[in-house]
Amino acid sequence: MPLPQVGKKAPAFTLPAIPSGKVRLSQFRGDKNVVLYFYPRDNTPGCTQEACDFRDQIARVQDSDTVVLGISGDSIASHEKFAAKHELPFQLLADEDHSIAEKYGVWVEKKNYGKTYFGIQRATFLIDKQGTLVEIWPKVKVKGHVDEVIEKLNELQD
Repeated sequence: MPLPQVGKKAPAFTLPAIPSGKVRLSQFRGDKNVVLYFYPRDNTPGCTQEACDFRDQIARVQDSDTVVLGISGDSIASHEKFAAKHELPFQLLADEDHSIAEKYGVWVEKKNYGKTYFGIQRATFLIDKQGTLVEIWPKVKVKGHVDEVIEKLNELQD
C-alpha cells in the first residue's frame, strides 16, 4: 500500500503495547499529538539509536502535548527487554503480523547482501490532536531525525 497522505485522517489501529497492554490511536484524539515511528527491529544499532534519541528528548516532545509510540514487528517480550535495557519512557507496540505497517505503507521489499525480503521501512508520522496526518518522514535517517520532529512539533504549537 502507498503511504497515507498529509491532511488525511491517520489510519486507525489497536495494537498490543508495553507497558499499557493495548493502545488505540483514537485514545489520543482531542488530547495529544502522536509521533508514530516505525522501526525495523529491537536491539539493532540504528533502531537503538533512534529509540534512545527519542528517550533523550522526551521532555521536549511532551512539552508539545505529544506522545511517542514506537512500532515494529517484534513481540511484546522483545519490546519489554528492549525498553528495560534502554530505559525507554514511551510505549512500544507489537505489529507482529505487520498489518499496521501495511496500512501505513511501510511494509516494503528490501534488499540486503543480495537477498530480497519484506520488512518495515523506518518512517515517522506526526498526527495532530484531531487524528490528522500533519507530517510524514518516509525514509528516516536516524542522525538528526528527532530534532526534525521536535522542530515540526514547535511549528504546530505556533
